[in-house]
Amino acid sequence: MVTGDPGRGHRRRRGALLRPARRPRTRARRARRHDGGDAVSGDGGARRTVAFIGLGHMGGPMAANLAGAGHRVRGHDLVPEALAAAARAGVEPAGSAAEAVADADTVITMLPAGRHVLDLYDTLLPAARPGTLFVDCSTIDVADARTAHERAVTAGMRALDAPVSGGVVGAEAGTLTFMAGGGEAEFAGARPLLDVMGGKAVHCGGPGAGQAAKICNNMILGVSMIAVSEAFVLGERLGLSHQALFDVASTASGQCWALSVNCPVPGPVPTSPANRDYRPGFAAALMAKDLGLAANAVKAGGVQAELGLRAAELYAEYAERVGAAEDFSGIVRTIREQSGERA
Repeated sequence: MVTGDPGRGHRRRRGALLRPARRPRTRARRARRHDGGDAVSGDGGARRTVAFIGLGHMGGPMAANLAGAGHRVRGHDLVPEALAAAARAGVEPAGSAAEAVADADTVITMLPAGRHVLDLYDTLLPAARPGTLFVDCSTIDVADARTAHERAVTAGMRALDAPVSGGVVGAEAGTLTFMAGGGEAEFAGARPLLDVMGGKAVHCGGPGAGQAAKICNNMILGVSMIAVSEAFVLGERLGLSHQALFDVASTASGQCWALSVNCPVPGPVPTSPANRDYRPGFAAALMAKDLGLAANAVKAGGVQAELGLRAAELYAEYAERVGAAEDFSGIVRTIREQSGERA
């Protein structure tokens, strides 16, 4: 889902809000054992040895869910507090990323940007066993995802790009949506792990297709949130109450996720960030990053996408002021201010 780094390293919040989170799991899925057989994970698949690199707000809960399902998870993060928190959740701390991947059959990375993924692969690929499955869950540029895939395959590994949507709530509850790019066999190999961490996994196509789906989805989300916000400000000028406009639009042709789930004004949707002074569910800086990635792809592909490009500009300006401190729906206040009203 953006340019503008709202936090340190792997601790930054990630993941676009593709859909409302499902009801959180109330009990971790634990390992079970067949009589006289090998340990199997709580999702019914064979127990894996997983290296998880990047244990921040998103990666930490994802790794914890894998450990809770009975997989052996060896984790690493540059932030000591993140590593300690993961260890308390059952993740085995590794002294380095290379140490974490040494005996893993699957390597999962959750990092801030493409440059971090590519730089880290220079360290991880020589340290991993041949045939190891690399699953990158970061949100990065499509070209970077394809380069990472090529490097992994050249080094004798298997690879999948699998960015996520659902935010921190989804990461904690294990209800993320995964958008995967790579081979069918690689997707099938990763599926048991994705099913532990998420509620839905979609194979979108070849290398980079997962990232392509992610940025296209979030371009829709960014444009629609601006449109919904402008409509509410216009409604205010015309004397409409927020509730009246919501009651009409949410059941008419204006209905969309940005309105019905993440409504940018207080009142109509009690769970939306607007009712918590725009404390982020999906930070403005993350939306700005994702729209920046979409804008790069639009320009590279020669696509006529005026709204997408303008949304990227508006969110870049907004995120420069608020960073990770506000939810992306808080852009309604900027629209109101620029319309000559007080927020």
